Amino acid sequence: MSKVLGIVAEYNPFHNGHLYHLLKSKQIASADFCVAVIGGNFTQRGEPSMVDKWSKAEAALLNGVDLVLELPTLYATSSAENFADGAIRLLDSLRIVDVLSFGAETADINILNDFAEVLYKEPRQYKTLLSAELKKGISYPKARENALMMYLNDIRKYLNVLSSPNNILGIEYLKALKKNKSRMQPISIERTSSGHNDIDFSDNIASATAIRNLVNEDETFNVENLMPASSYSILKQCINHGHALNSLSSYEKEIIYSIRMMDAKELCEFQDVSEGLENLIKKAADSCNNISDLIKIVSSKRYTETRIQRILLYILLDVTKKDMVLSKKITPYARILGFNEKGKQLISQIVDANPRIEFVSSVKKFLKECPDKNLLRMLEKDILATNIYTLGYTGESRSNLDYTKKIISI
Repeated sequence: MSKVLGIVAEYNPFHNGHLYHLLKSKQIASADFCVAVIGGNFTQRGEPSMVDKWSKAEAALLNGVDLVLELPTLYATSSAENFADGAIRLLDSLRIVDVLSFGAETADINILNDFAEVLYKEPRQYKTLLSAELKKGISYPKARENALMMYLNDIRKYLNVLSSPNNILGIEYLKALKKNKSRMQPISIERTSSGHNDIDFSDNIASATAIRNLVNEDETFNVENLMPASSYSILKQCINHGHALNSLSSYEKEIIYSIRMMDAKELCEFQDVSEGLENLIKKAADSCNNISDLIKIVSSKRYTETRIQRILLYILLDVTKKDMVLSKKITPYARILGFNEKGKQLISQIVDANPRIEFVSSVKKFLKECPDKNLLRMLEKDILATNIYTLGYTGESRSNLDYTKKIISI
């Protein structure tokens, strides 16, 4: 019987480290097929993806993925918890994925699972410790880290585990597997050479952050050896066409305009805006005209720059608290971005395993025929995200690409 590997990624952009993870995962899982759920045109850190979702899908397919599905915008731009939970629910709904693989800085998956178990069960002692840490006025991620370390009470074993972004995301995947009672078996692939946010690199392995920095500094000649040839070619094409984006500042006028047009009460409707943060954001937008200054003014010990950046993206994309509540209640559709010949076989297997699967191969058809208003709302956010994403292009910019772009077929 064939085995199916599942991967969740942003591939922003697809580089040699991603290729290593993909090949190693296939080997360990003895996988015959691979399906990847990838973030779309905006990322979990509240930034635009360097290249569009179809370009990322093509790079993935050319390097060994068989079927690429889009993680809806409401999850892809969310906190690590909702990002992971949405991705796991999507993979689970396919009913054919046997193994979930993710990259982490910590090699021992059992250590990550210890953290996941606490976060899933939330024992009373842990919740008491977390509450005490939050009262100190520090950010939620730091308060949670402190509470977990005190609860597990083994500094030697768990030191620095929660300082690594991929470890944190890996823990959330493991927690989501428990929460959703998933049949998927998790495996963790240790990152090699370069950490998630490292700006330095050695040999031919670098983080996506380092690669984006090199592109932003117009040093693409240093990037070629850090990516598979096909992926580099796609990136270079996007750059040459003015379709490669580098930061949320590409939309700073639109964001600041939107904030200035609202009052503080309206800002409260957006996800992650709480505790008077709306007043800080409003005041900052009224006194500066660029994103960098706005983030510096609003961020603090309690409100991290990542959180503020994500909030600004929510304002740009009109993602409200109601939208996020919705995302946590439903099983997302499976939006097909691309496939190869083996991917076609996978789609047939999925339909056989789950005849009620909500596949999106044609946006126009899905919007016309789907009776579920919640799924339609979610898809409308994906369409809006693409239309806004192309506003950041310095080259030709078109809207409604979700209707006109064909599924990538390799």
